Amino acid sequence: MILIQTTEQAAVQLANDSLLSHLGGLEAWLRPLLHWVAYGFSEVSLLGLLIVALVTTHITIAAVTIFLHRCQAHRALDLHPLISHFFRFWLWLNTGMVTKEWAAIHRKHHAKCETEEDPHSPVTRGLETVLFRGVELYRIEALNQETMDRYGHGTPDDWIERVLYTRHSYLGVYVLLLVDLLLFGAMGLAMFAIQTGWIPFFAAGVINGVGHAKGYRNFDSSDKSGNISPWGILIGGEELHNNHHTFPASARLSYKWWEFDIGWMYIQIMVFFGLAKVRRVSQRPKFQLPCEHIDARALQAVIANRYDMMSAYARSIREAKRAKADDALQTLTSMRAELASLWERSSLSVEQLVQQFEDWCRRAEASGVGALRELSLRARSYA
Repeated sequence: MILIQTTEQAAVQLANDSLLSHLGGLEAWLRPLLHWVAYGFSEVSLLGLLIVALVTTHITIAAVTIFLHRCQAHRALDLHPLISHFFRFWLWLNTGMVTKEWAAIHRKHHAKCETEEDPHSPVTRGLETVLFRGVELYRIEALNQETMDRYGHGTPDDWIERVLYTRHSYLGVYVLLLVDLLLFGAMGLAMFAIQTGWIPFFAAGVINGVGHAKGYRNFDSSDKSGNISPWGILIGGEELHNNHHTFPASARLSYKWWEFDIGWMYIQIMVFFGLAKVRRVSQRPKFQLPCEHIDARALQAVIANRYDMMSAYARSIREAKRAKADDALQTLTSMRAELASLWERSSLSVEQLVQQFEDWCRRAEASGVGALRELSLRARSYA
């Protein structure tokens, strides 16, 4: 009897030892797995994760504003092939956007701005729709073959664009997810969400939405574009949206001396190292003493500086409204359209336009409205 009990105890002990041995092996296998889930292979701290998120999303913003927007959509600058391809690869990895689609949709936005044909106008579609469903609007327009054919010319069409970046546009995003999970473990999901959600919200939403609903205006453009902030840092300079809609072909989005466009700063750095060449940039007005006699040169000067002229005109109208100077306001408003007709499409000859400009200046200075006299002097002072 004692022998049987001893044998049973030995068997139980052997089973326990075997179980502990297996559990120990399982623990040895689970421990590094759980460590990877918690920290990833990089073992970066929370502060490190924040820095990585800010750096990678800022590179994406730079790629959008410099490569897609200023280089591809508006041809405001040329980039070195190495820089261009880095941006193409980075955008494929982080956004899944196709260069031709983005450029075509943006060009159509300028051509049909704030009309029913505008792909993403808050004026026709509502601010909330553009702000939170901007990506959906982008995808819908990307399926419009007429838009692609008419506005998508001149974008990359090499082998890698056709075989990888366009045909497998979403593959890069899956690669990014895998890399984030390997490097950061479970926190890689949060990193991935931030990296892929940055552009849809800030570019497709904030710039296309808020940029056409809020903000200050340096220029009295025909649309409702506004500068969201005078310091374009978070969204690469795209915050200066009114400036951009006034000078869409300019590589620099800042205009006033107190405005800052970080995208322009990056472009200047690349120019210094021979990695970029600026083709067009907005010119600030230059002044001289008011000309005594209006001629073709004076006409050309005021037309070339028409945005600055109409910006000054808009300020005068606002001041008249604040002062409740109704008579002056009425005169300012009526003569504004006459001045604008100088650079609108017309069948008039240069000589006739010169005569029209001269007549406008004469009547403005004889109107008795101080603001109009100042505007006339300004119009005759452009160099």
